[in-house]
Amino acid sequence: MGGTGATESGASDPIITRLANEDKVRWYRKPNLRYLYFLLFPTCMGIELTSGFDSQMINALQIVPSWISFFGNPQGSLKGIIAAAYSLGAILSLPFIGVINDKFGRRWSVFGGSGIMVIGALIQGFSVNAGMYIVARLILGFGIPTCIVSASSLIGELAYPKERPVLTSLFNVAYFVGQITAAAICFGTNNIATNMAWKIPSWLQMCPSLVQMAFVFLLPESPRWLVQHDRVEEAYDVLAKYHAEGNRESEFVKAEFAQIQTTINIELEHSKKSWADLVATAGMRRRMLISCMLGLFTQWSGNTLISYYLGDLLAMIGKNDSVFKQQINVASSCWQLVCGTFVAFLVTKFKRRQMYLACTISLLCVYISWTISMERAIVGKESGHPNNSANVATIFWIFAYSPCYNIGYNALTYTYLVELWPYAERSRGIAFFQLFGRLAGFFTTFVNPIGLANASWRYLISYCCFLAFEITFVYFMFPETFGRTLEELAFLFEDKALADEAVHAVEKVVVHHEEPAISKGTPAGNIKTLEVGKQAA
Repeated sequence: MGGTGATESGASDPIITRLANEDKVRWYRKPNLRYLYFLLFPTCMGIELTSGFDSQMINALQIVPSWISFFGNPQGSLKGIIAAAYSLGAILSLPFIGVINDKFGRRWSVFGGSGIMVIGALIQGFSVNAGMYIVARLILGFGIPTCIVSASSLIGELAYPKERPVLTSLFNVAYFVGQITAAAICFGTNNIATNMAWKIPSWLQMCPSLVQMAFVFLLPESPRWLVQHDRVEEAYDVLAKYHAEGNRESEFVKAEFAQIQTTINIELEHSKKSWADLVATAGMRRRMLISCMLGLFTQWSGNTLISYYLGDLLAMIGKNDSVFKQQINVASSCWQLVCGTFVAFLVTKFKRRQMYLACTISLLCVYISWTISMERAIVGKESGHPNNSANVATIFWIFAYSPCYNIGYNALTYTYLVELWPYAERSRGIAFFQLFGRLAGFFTTFVNPIGLANASWRYLISYCCFLAFEITFVYFMFPETFGRTLEELAFLFEDKALADEAVHAVEKVVVHHEEPAISKGTPAGNIKTLEVGKQAA
């Protein structure tokens, strides 16, 4: 079933998708929607700025002479734990994410996580030894998952269906903006003789979080979270304002609201709102397996070598000049931003499975080529006769890695997760993905310097083997989710009767012109005649 890419049994009739596609007015010609999208960038998209800033900063600071001398030139396991502490802190926060999201909503979750990261950045800049620096990075990591889960969900739940895939794909692109910013700052402070060379970038890491805290409450709350908490009038207002420019009589909004309300009510009837729900049914277990593997794939595809240890890789082929390393660092980050942005706009053109398979196959080809060129470059260096062709090829393959990785693991990650998980379990499902992604990230950032030191170029072979496994798993296990709304995918692996119940509620609005019920406590699937337009906007 997964291998053929066939439609899953619980996929519903995409009525809302067809209605959205009939709307030919572009988003930038809709003032309310345009305002919403512009606000999403500093508040939600900006969250990945922090992750990108961190990965590039810890990479770049390892090249800064004052950082090296202040912390005693950390090597091996100490160097690994300094880089991996961010992921370890993230792992510790994951059990609380579902509860916080369900109780306080998406916006308060973003605000709270951002506040924690501000505290971590302050401590990081004031660190007096490696232990304090590691604790600061643990705190930074503790705050980031709550923000990522909440923001990625909020983008998907607020966006108009036509633009949702692009917006959720752009969420990860902000990571590269953070990388470029950190690389440029560290390049600028590289020649400062004092400890301010590393303290300034450490403190500046709080800036994205401060922006999020300042602007997040200008966004509306997720209409799906409002429906879950019986605040249905507010949910309808949000949909009408942003998806119909304030027109409460819009047929699309009435149908969308009926679909959301009915689907969430059905989900909640079958959900205990606990972690046990993730293994309660065969469909949920398959979602969990896919999320688990996707978390591993995003970190075990060799990307952490480039993100955290680019300086070491360049040193292995004889490129030891700190200025040259910083230049490659900045160039690599800029190239990744270009690739990530370009690929994000392809998600409405190509199906999900096609993009994931293109990603994994091309990554394997790049890594095999990179391993060969790395071996030739190191042999040339060790023999005293540098192989300049192999050196150039190694740098080329490092740059070639980015577009291949971005096709799937950057552009599609949160788009796919938001589509894969139904609303009731979405925050826990994405948190579960975060758990395995952070565990994998912690493991690889800790092990990478040890592997490079002991196995040299042979260490890259381990990534080649795992990439081959990724191709197989994607082919057989990843379902297709392209071209449907979140509610149309809610019962992807479940009984089609559940999907049909939600479709029936939409048909009542679209075909029979019945009004959706927006009074509190309405049972699932109920539609009652109501003069929606006479209610206060």
